[in-house]
Amino acid sequence: MATDYYKVLGVARDATTEAIKAAYRKLARKYHPDLNPNDEKAKHKFQEINEANEVLSDPENRKKYDKYGEHWKHAEQFEAAEKERARQGAGGAAGFGGQGFEGFSGSTGQMSEEELHDLFGSMFGGRRGGRQVKFRGQDYHAESHLELVDAATTHKQTISVNGKQLRFTVPAGVENGQTIRIPGQGGPGANGGPNGDLYITFVVKEHPRFKRTGADLHTTLDIDLSTAVLGGEVELDTLDGRVRLKVAPHTQNGTRAKLKGKGFPVYKHAGRHGDLYVTYQVKLPTKLTAEQRALFEQLAKTSPQP
Repeated sequence: MATDYYKVLGVARDATTEAIKAAYRKLARKYHPDLNPNDEKAKHKFQEINEANEVLSDPENRKKYDKYGEHWKHAEQFEAAEKERARQGAGGAAGFGGQGFEGFSGSTGQMSEEELHDLFGSMFGGRRGGRQVKFRGQDYHAESHLELVDAATTHKQTISVNGKQLRFTVPAGVENGQTIRIPGQGGPGANGGPNGDLYITFVVKEHPRFKRTGADLHTTLDIDLSTAVLGGEVELDTLDGRVRLKVAPHTQNGTRAKLKGKGFPVYKHAGRHGDLYVTYQVKLPTKLTAEQRALFEQLAKTSPQP
């Protein structure tokens, strides 16, 4: 049974593009492999959701799907067949009892299997010279698992798809759940038709120190009490090396500093980076020497009372 992309996303056939994208985001979060480790059903569902979104979120693909259903990828062949029928003098729109493509009816408004078979059978059957119809190959889907630091650089990676090793380029800045298309690396076409495409979805693991939001990165940095009060310098590891930061005197716990251009690469914009936001966490001492305690007591006596 053919997959109904509208049912996969749980939207009506007349849903807006915004509603389709919203439904996709909600389901993608629910079935994402990171949240469902070792769950093959969730993995299959996630791939199905991505496939449905690729079709329905693109107006042109959606138009073809609404008309031809699961055969939407062969829309050009179908339309070429109708034009050829007209050219051969079969009456064009009258070729099917006075009905063109728009005249086919069904519960979903799509052409039925029988109607599609009749179209090609009558167009390219033996009585029309035995010409063969070219069919585009099946699209393949695969996943590429990356560490955050790997997603920050453009690099080569090799994956296995249907027993075939494929080396491809991972562009810097790819996001978790993002899908790229590699033309011609899908299944082989039939009767001389073109190959399908390969769709690779990236699964970017969470980093223990950095949280990513778009091209910006967020992290926390511990500073001691004396540095927070008196100011000073601290060191911080970023994705591209270690840097020194100046801490202003009287820095409060939770103060945030911005390191411009020290964030994540912006996808498909070479040389552009987001920012790195550092939140200071003031660490209070847990053990004091007698001398340190005496100093704190003296400080408390001189501090203004609220």
